[in-house]
Amino acid sequence: MTDSVNRDANRALRARFDEVYGQYQQLRSGLDELQTRLAELRVTQRSDDGQVTATVGAQGELIAVDLNPSIYRDHDAKALSAKITATVRRAAAAATTATQDLVSTYLPTRSGAADFLRTGDFGTLLGRADTVLRRSE
Repeated sequence: MTDSVNRDANRALRARFDEVYGQYQQLRSGLDELQTRLAELRVTQRSDDGQVTATVGAQGELIAVDLNPSIYRDHDAKALSAKITATVRRAAAAATTATQDLVSTYLPTRSGAADFLRTGDFGTLLGRADTVLRRSE
């Protein structure tokens, strides 16, 4: 009976290992493609009135700001500055979402890294390790 229990446990353990290893292989093989796609990612947002267009990269870094010539009709520098800032912020927020969506297609579901990208909470990144360490104490 003990041999049967051990075999069943070993089969279950082996199946789990194969699943995790398969996820690792998928993640590893897609890493080069992911890096390329992230490097090429561009997100563009326009102000509501179309006067300001901001383009950012995957990390929200500003790539370009384009100003429509109609901005010269209004001589309010503070309003223009606020419009540029708001447009860049919207583009950066959209880039964060696009990056999260892209990266999550390469990460295992419910992984700490995927949760971290979504929430920015380091606790989710280290949650599994914390759980394992608590069990061993």
